[in-house]
Amino acid sequence: MQKGARVILIGESREVYDKLCSLVEGQMKKGRQNSDGMQLLRSINQKVEFLKANPFYGDNILKRNIPSFYNVQNLWRVELSQFWRMLYTIKGDRIEIICFILDILNHKEYDKIFGYRKK
Repeated sequence: MQKGARVILIGESREVYDKLCSLVEGQMKKGRQNSDGMQLLRSINQKVEFLKANPFYGDNILKRNIPSFYNVQNLWRVELSQFWRMLYTIKGDRIEIICFILDILNHKEYDKIFGYRKK
C-alpha cells in the first residue's frame, strides 16, 4: 500500500504561489469570478492534492537533464493550466514522504531552464 505525502512549497515556488494568491485575492475583491490567475491557482491547488495522494503523479525528469542549480537527486514535472509547470523533488523514508515544490514557472521559463528551443 502506497502512503500519501506531505507537500511543501519552498524557495521560488513559495514566492510565486504567494504572489498569485495575493493577485487572485485582489481580483476577487473587485468582483472577478474567473481569470487566468484564478485558473492557475486552482490548477496548482488541485495538483498539490494529487501529489498528497500520489507523490509519483508527475513526470520523472531524467537525471542527466536535471539542472545542477536544483541540487536534487530526482526531479518531477507536473503540467499546470496555461502551459505552466511545477517542478518538485521527492524525499522520504519509511515514515514519511515529502514532495518539495521547487519551482512554478511558465512555459517560456521552463524551456529556457531545460534548453528547449522552438524550431
